[in-house]
Amino acid sequence: MKLIRNLLIASAVTGVLASSTLANADLVAEGEKIFNTKNLGNCLACHAVNGKEINGPGSMGPKLTGLSYWDEKTLYDTVFDIYSARGVTNTSMPSFGKSGWLSDSQIKAVVAYLKTIN
Repeated sequence: MKLIRNLLIASAVTGVLASSTLANADLVAEGEKIFNTKNLGNCLACHAVNGKEINGPGSMGPKLTGLSYWDEKTLYDTVFDIYSARGVTNTSMPSFGKSGWLSDSQIKAVVAYLKTIN
């Protein structure tokens, strides 16, 4: 009886982990779409990305690299309002969240994608 109970618990945990992985993959895919779509984030217009194939110039802003090591809050805050988050006063990067250009869920998707960049 104890063995069956342990198997059921293990099965439930495995199912939750698999669902979480699929949900995260969907979020990353959505973030990649926003990053690469001209009328959404259009991030590729300014940023080259380490280890990613993008179809854009990516020469105006810094090359994005090592973002997988950044914490999600810093990435979120930077996309939401780079001026407040990073203390910059002169940048071409828009405040995507503060201006309403991207919604909260869209920014979270972009952050999930950015976390895949080594």
